[in-house]
Amino acid sequence: MSRKRFSVVVTRRLPAAVEHRMAELFDVTVRDSDAPMSRDELIAAMQDVDVLVPTVNDRLDAAVFEQAGERLKLVANYGAGTDHIDVNAAHANGIMVSNTPGVGAEDTADMTLALMLSVTRRIPEGLSVMQTGDWDGWSPTALLGGKIGGRSLGILGMGRIGQAVARRARAFGMQVHYHNRNRLRPETEADLGAKYWSSLNQMLAQVDILTIHCPHTPSTYHIMNARRLALMKPSAVIVNTSRGDVIDENALTRMLRSGEIAGAGLDVYEGGAEPNPRLRALKNVVLLPHMASATVEGREEMGARVMLNISTHADGFRPPDMVIPSSL
Repeated sequence: MSRKRFSVVVTRRLPAAVEHRMAELFDVTVRDSDAPMSRDELIAAMQDVDVLVPTVNDRLDAAVFEQAGERLKLVANYGAGTDHIDVNAAHANGIMVSNTPGVGAEDTADMTLALMLSVTRRIPEGLSVMQTGDWDGWSPTALLGGKIGGRSLGILGMGRIGQAVARRARAFGMQVHYHNRNRLRPETEADLGAKYWSSLNQMLAQVDILTIHCPHTPSTYHIMNARRLALMKPSAVIVNTSRGDVIDENALTRMLRSGEIAGAGLDVYEGGAEPNPRLRALKNVVLLPHMASATVEGREEMGARVMLNISTHADGFRPPDMVIPSSL
């Protein structure tokens, strides 16, 4: 006897291969527009559906879950981060939440290194010179940057992404330091060549480049505030591919403008799609549009994990990537 086909609503357009496979497995409703749903549209979408597939742009708070229909039993998030979902409120309303942990770790680590190199080697400035036709030929003193080999790298958050960054950094000849809520096992530290710092403040004063890979939680909001940014060397560079709210963006902008921090590579912003406008004018800053995990392979793998979670739920079992409120 064939199982019932679950009704699934997807809040954003996904890669074509993912949408086609979902349509084969479930009764899927996909938006014609790629714009994020409004709050009213989200609530309407949750009225008569078994599964909702949201993305990072969809704010699912307690009030939204209280208005969900009785059929909705799973929110299968398309992405690893769940700070846009009130997981406790979902569970209080009998709705499970799943995510896609680890899928984009390697892609994000690649982009982290790309940002480090872009800032330290002044790649955007070089591109601008070529695009505007202002290049007069090679010069011994033109566009001098700094190498990353031999520099000290501080990693804030040593989960899957942080460890992937550490492996790459070691290949570049960097000295790897890290601060994490829990210390890694000795054999893992040895494999990564990483030195643990129990004090974030002490680590910040020692490193040449800081890269951030911690989740957005109440305890990490503005973890890099003005006081901590001031602990860093004036020659230091900061890279963020995690969540924008972990940095006090106004303080960072002010210190980049004054030369208290040498440079920054940012893929995420405190204001979401609205970076501090003063950042755009700074030559020592590289800004990307939240694209660290944006590879075809990664996004299709993410879709496959979403479908696995839905299918497992449809078969009467707990989704393998179920998010447990007490673990957040």
